[in-house]
Amino acid sequence: MMKQIREVSPHFKARIAGVLFLLVILTAAFTELFVRGRLGFAADLVVGVIEILGMIVVTLLFYDIFRAVNRSLSLLAASFNFVGLTLELLQFNPRGAMIGIGFHGLYCLLMGYLLFRSTFLPRILGAPMAFAGLGWLGFLSPTLIHFLSPYNLALGLLGEGFLSLWLLVMGVNVQRWKEQASA
Repeated sequence: MMKQIREVSPHFKARIAGVLFLLVILTAAFTELFVRGRLGFAADLVVGVIEILGMIVVTLLFYDIFRAVNRSLSLLAASFNFVGLTLELLQFNPRGAMIGIGFHGLYCLLMGYLLFRSTFLPRILGAPMAFAGLGWLGFLSPTLIHFLSPYNLALGLLGEGFLSLWLLVMGVNVQRWKEQASA
């Protein structure tokens, strides 16, 4: 089964990642802006788990796509995101700092670098993703959260949104991906 998954076109994987990433971003934004606290604990938990499961799939797809650029950094980025997702799922929130989102910020910074180093996607996509990472890293400090909000949210949503839309609409250049993967 793993062999069949690996044989799937990187273009198709990128499109699926783009769709799922966009759905996760829209669900998270909608939940945070309009729903949080109104549906009750159980509903918030269900929505949160759905977002996290979607992000797990996106992380796995991104690892597979970006291992062509640098396998070690792609694995490190995925590891940071998995730690962050686990902390978010456990609602680990000491002193108001959102450590899980901070780990997601590290993930976005590494993804920005991998995007910049890739030959199969436009390098310019790396900058908004890196800025998204900086925005999410602001959540490590309760003081910064209050000082930077809502600008840090905008950086995160726009940076990740650009990447998800690009992958959804354009995908990746398969020929260049194969060249970089074989190098």
